[in-house]
Amino acid sequence: MSGRHEIWIDLLAHIWVPIIIIGTSGTAALIRILRANLTDELHKPYVLTARAKGLPEYKVVLKYPVRIALNPFVSALGWVLPHLVSGATIVSIVLNLPTAGPLLLSSLVSQDMYLAGTFILLLGVLTLVGMLVSDLLLALLDPRIRFT
Repeated sequence: MSGRHEIWIDLLAHIWVPIIIIGTSGTAALIRILRANLTDELHKPYVLTARAKGLPEYKVVLKYPVRIALNPFVSALGWVLPHLVSGATIVSIVLNLPTAGPLLLSSLVSQDMYLAGTFILLLGVLTLVGMLVSDLLLALLDPRIRFT
């Protein structure tokens, strides 16, 4: 039983580097999307009117501009899932981690098209799932978007 605990402790001691690398890989692009849309929304007349009426600043920003600026952000989240998988592949090859990344690389080098095709199919399915999740989140976030 203590052997299993040692494996988990060793895993937790070494897993933080790949988690930070993979987790921060797409955040800059997502932050830029949200910032650009929020900057555009904050200069619109309805925000100036809300400020002129004396609403607190947190309410002025969070009530409408953030909700409207989140739409492109949420739609961009659909592309994050396949990027996480492909980024994990590259990170696992560079850090020599025993995951699916080196397996994909070796299947491409050895021209094992069945295994490589399976990985590509998996990325395609993850893209579809990510887009479905982002579309569902958009429908929940914005009442103007309706299911037809």
